[in-house]
Amino acid sequence: MAKIIDLSVPTEDSPSEPLPVKVSHEAHQQGVEIMKMFFGCSEKDLPQGLGWANDSVTLISHAGTHVDAPWHYFPTSEGKRAKTIDEIPLEWFYHDGVMLDMRHKPRGSGVTVGELKTALKKISYKIKPWDIVMIQTGADKLWGKPEYFDAGCGMMRESTLWLIDQGVRVMGIDAWGWDRPFWAIKEDFAKTGDGSVIWGAHFVGKDKEYCHIEKLANLDKLPKPFGFKVACFPVKLTGGSAGWCRVVAILED
Repeated sequence: MAKIIDLSVPTEDSPSEPLPVKVSHEAHQQGVEIMKMFFGCSEKDLPQGLGWANDSVTLISHAGTHVDAPWHYFPTSEGKRAKTIDEIPLEWFYHDGVMLDMRHKPRGSGVTVGELKTALKKISYKIKPWDIVMIQTGADKLWGKPEYFDAGCGMMRESTLWLIDQGVRVMGIDAWGWDRPFWAIKEDFAKTGDGSVIWGAHFVGKDKEYCHIEKLANLDKLPKPFGFKVACFPVKLTGGSAGWCRVVAILED
C-alpha cells in the first residue's frame, strides 16, 4: 500500500492568517430543526433525537494551503485572458515531485537560479517537464504563530522563470507566499524606489502561464527529496483566483 504524507496546513482560524478564517460548527442537536423542516419529521423520529452536524465557513480563497491561478497574478497571461483556477487542466496537478531545501537561507532573502542549481546538484537530480517543485524554507514550523507571516525566504522573478523554462508548471513553497515576505519587499522598495521588486515572482505569470502552491507544510517528513508523486488538485471555485487544496505526497512501496 502506498504511503501518503500530508503537505498541507490546517484551514482554521489561526494567528498566522492576516485575514482570519471564521468557522462556526453546528452540533448534532442543532441539526434537528433543519431535518424536521426538510423531512416533516419530529425529534423522536431521529436516532436518539439527533440530527446532522454542519459547519459555516467564511474565508478568502488564499487561506490555508491553496493553489494560485494565473488570474491572481494579472488579468492576462502570455497575451491572453489569464485562466481562473477552475480553468487550469487537472493534468497539471498530479506529477512527480521534487523538494529543494532552502532552510539555510536568511529570513527575507530571495532564492536565486544559482541556488536552485546547487540544490539540484546536491541531490543529483535533473528537473523534468511537469515536475512539481517544492521549495522548503522551514517557515511552516511557525504555523499557528503571528511570526509565520514574516518567516522564511522566497522566490524571485528570475528563479521562477528558470523553473518554468525547465518545463515546470506547478511549483510550491512552505511559507506564507511564493515571493519573499512583504516586509523584505517593502524594505527594498523603500531603498530603491524600483517597482520591479514588488511581487516580482508572482508577476512572472503575466508573461508565462504557471501556478504555484502557497502554505505547504511537512516537507521535512518526506523521506527523500524526489521519487514520489504530488497530488494537489484545487477546489473548483468558478472564476476563482485560487483554490483551497489538500496537497499530498504519494510514495509507492
